[in-house]
Amino acid sequence: MPAFDSQSYPYASRRNVVHARRGMVATSQPLAAQVGLRILQSGGNAIDAAIATAAALTVLEPTGNGIGGDAFALVWSRGKLHGLNASGPAPRAISLDALRASGATKMPLYGPMPVNVPGAPGSWAALSKRFGRLPLAKVLAPAIEYARDGHAVTATIALAWKTAYELFRRELHGEHFAAWFDTFGPDGRAPRAGEVWRAPDHAATLESIADDGAEGFYRGALAERIAGFVRSAGGVLDASDMADFRPEWVEPIGVDYRGHQVWEIPPNGQGIVALMALKILEGYEFEHRDTVRTHHLQFEAMKLAFADGIAQVAERSQMRVRVEDLLSSAYAEERRRLIGEQASEPAPGSPPAGGTVFLCTADDEGNMVSFIQSNYLGFGSGLVVPGTGIALQNRGHNFSLDPSHPNCVAPGKRPYHTIIPGFLTKDGEPVGPFGVMGAFMQPQGHVQVVMNTLDFGLNPQAALDAPRWEWTAGKAFNVEHTMPEHLVRGLAERGHQIARSSNPLAFGRGQIIWRDGDVLVGGTEPRTDGAVAAW
Repeated sequence: MPAFDSQSYPYASRRNVVHARRGMVATSQPLAAQVGLRILQSGGNAIDAAIATAAALTVLEPTGNGIGGDAFALVWSRGKLHGLNASGPAPRAISLDALRASGATKMPLYGPMPVNVPGAPGSWAALSKRFGRLPLAKVLAPAIEYARDGHAVTATIALAWKTAYELFRRELHGEHFAAWFDTFGPDGRAPRAGEVWRAPDHAATLESIADDGAEGFYRGALAERIAGFVRSAGGVLDASDMADFRPEWVEPIGVDYRGHQVWEIPPNGQGIVALMALKILEGYEFEHRDTVRTHHLQFEAMKLAFADGIAQVAERSQMRVRVEDLLSSAYAEERRRLIGEQASEPAPGSPPAGGTVFLCTADDEGNMVSFIQSNYLGFGSGLVVPGTGIALQNRGHNFSLDPSHPNCVAPGKRPYHTIIPGFLTKDGEPVGPFGVMGAFMQPQGHVQVVMNTLDFGLNPQAALDAPRWEWTAGKAFNVEHTMPEHLVRGLAERGHQIARSSNPLAFGRGQIIWRDGDVLVGGTEPRTDGAVAAW
């Protein structure tokens, strides 16, 4: 690793980088971070802590994830990096012809049709079985406690909850959406900051998962209940779709960058977009972060990577190009030659904003976990299975309805997936987990965090504090209001269409833990209620 900048970034939050030796948990909600730390101090390892934190976040931050969502993980354990893809497939009864015959020109955003098999509970069980030390029942106990007894809602989550509630009140009509409002707005509104919210049905579902390792969730009474409700709402999810689901252990993909290796989950995830951008950017030298040249090259590389990602990324078996070819040095050089002094306009899609939770953990035995979990676009499909607290995801919305596209919807297929955990190694040894949540912001956040660390020597907190940017479409970029004025003017002169934003939810929310010898070094997101709990 480079020598860390010991000073806060000029545009930083007031948080300081955290150092510890025994263990560390970094995530977007303080109580969830404390849950993970409690598990570490109770004899659990980093994997147990990650599962406990993830389960707690379904209760403590329901605006970004839930039991009915998907998950991915990168786990350093036993001297090796392991990848877990726990994204669920589309139902086998889904039909492109039927969707198009109904008049759909794109996959619906809400309701039963974009609901895929939920993968998150399967990820907890798989991680616990392979790497965990404590019984799953003990690991999930804190989440069950918070769901049953309640917790005080934090300010940032209250804002996101209010926004989602008002949106759903306008957009969701029909009896099958009633359970969402009963669950997340029982008083006819979203809970306010500081109010106590309880989720007893959610607690009962978590208890069931803890008791049987999610067997009943996929192959029992809960599976029947989930599938039956989706079908009653007009969807096609079947209990057999639930029963056939198994999380997939995968080999991570990575690229070399500045003497380090940056790792992501392979497609169907979009982590490859971050890797393609870094391969392009590796061909340049960067002396300073806050220059027009640096940002211009970052902008152009990101657009080129997304153009390929949106056109090519799908279920890996359905992709028409090889991952190895997209990440080759020759292809990176070919793309690099397209970058000039002025802004270009490639032809990808128009990425929307989104809601997710990311966490990372580490222990004193060398285990480290990068874990991400999401319902997609906040609360997901708007469907809650009555009596269970399970808010179902809407990941199927990312499918294409173009039969010529590799990401076209098909029975049993997984869609292009936005949530991506990241991991950094050097010479075969772990440096640590990192991530920036937020739909299509995620690979952009990964590139910025990696460059802040490896090109500009910022410590984890400073790397997260630094002003961010997000490509939205064409030549258009949103930049944080803290970005220096000379950069905004200079980028506009190069043809970039720059819009400033002060919305703290617009630029993703990240966490980092690096290992520096025997010491853990952590940073957390200043744009939310993030916390690093350390031991």
